[in-house]
Amino acid sequence: MCQLEGTKCSFLLCLGMSIIICSVIYLRTRVPTEPKPLETASCRALSGEFKAFLPGLDRGFKWYRHNGQAEQLILNSGLQCSDLTRDLHFITKPLSREEEDYPLAFIVTVHKELGLLVRLLRAIYMPQNVYCIHVDAKAPPEYQEAVQRLVSCFKNAFLSRRSETVTYAGFSRLQADLNCMTDLAKSKIGWRKVVNLCGQDFPIMSNLELVRYMQSKEWRDRNMTPGVKQPVSMRHRTQLQHQEITGFHVVRKGWSFKKGPPPHRLQIYFGTAYYALTRPFVDFVLESPIAKDLLEWSKDTFSPDEHYWVTLNHIKDAPGSHIDGGWAGNIRAIKWRDQEGRTHNGCKGRYVRDICVFGVDDLSWIINKKSMFANKFESKTFPEALDCLEKWHRNMVLNQATVPIEPSWLLTTQSNSSMEYYNSSAGA
Repeated sequence: MCQLEGTKCSFLLCLGMSIIICSVIYLRTRVPTEPKPLETASCRALSGEFKAFLPGLDRGFKWYRHNGQAEQLILNSGLQCSDLTRDLHFITKPLSREEEDYPLAFIVTVHKELGLLVRLLRAIYMPQNVYCIHVDAKAPPEYQEAVQRLVSCFKNAFLSRRSETVTYAGFSRLQADLNCMTDLAKSKIGWRKVVNLCGQDFPIMSNLELVRYMQSKEWRDRNMTPGVKQPVSMRHRTQLQHQEITGFHVVRKGWSFKKGPPPHRLQIYFGTAYYALTRPFVDFVLESPIAKDLLEWSKDTFSPDEHYWVTLNHIKDAPGSHIDGGWAGNIRAIKWRDQEGRTHNGCKGRYVRDICVFGVDDLSWIINKKSMFANKFESKTFPEALDCLEKWHRNMVLNQATVPIEPSWLLTTQSNSSMEYYNSSAGA
């Protein structure tokens, strides 16, 4: 009997300890931590541009970020999607009728840094739009699982059905976009234009501004593929055969391995890999024999996404073609190393492959460019640049809203105000 009583006591003790431990774990998971202050000193380079959307920044007010650890939230398999989207501050309602009537499609290709993807996706996410996420096939399994978990919480977002092992400057990068286009063409959402992004992009325009820009007189029925006739210095990309070393790099086969002329006597153009395309043009890309033949011809070229879209957009009969477009279209704010001193005053972060990874002192230049998106950002080397830009962007987006603002949509609040900044703007 004494032995039985001892066993009961031990059991009850273990049960009590288990309850306490589980309670602590639950509370640490669900109880919000004290908001962390946004380092306003690091954002003061933007004080002029920030006045409208982070008022008081130049007067020393403290702004607090409401931002949990994305990775921990997503990988917490017990968290319901409603809780996840709330805790990650996704906007869950259309902010205006104007945006609701003009849904956009987005293609996002990613391979690393889950936190960057979360910040990009919540910045561009609106429930009336549609999102195709292409995850590099060589990304770690746990990363792919986390992205799948995140995307599964949205009815209007999905992973590309076919995943490529993407190689920098390789045909696989172009194919990744085409895989998403194939999926988006089947979408029941009546999206009007599609925009492609990578995981190191971030928006400068709000969704409302994107919609208005797409519907402007210049771009209403046109594709945006900035570029010009292929310069002599770039002809080696398409006149010589190249080979993709899957997942690593692209190499030239040699000067003796020359390519034949492009199909259908097409004039090859050179431009950006980024675009905004009409839905009829996407159908043309997927169905036209000319587009298919150019795609096949491009498989052994260098960085084919920099000639494919812009070349097709110069075909007179292509829907939405822009024959005399040139470099028109504010697609990206990018600081190229070879344009230093001409189009920008130097990179305040660091150059990677001759493209600036932005630091906080680059942000005024970015905002003044008034482009759709900026490229590129890193979370580890210059985290404060994206911190400041993200808060600026979200507050701008909410300032333009025509519906009441929900508290979970806020990324920052002003600490020394008797009322939260957006309380007064609800229903504006």
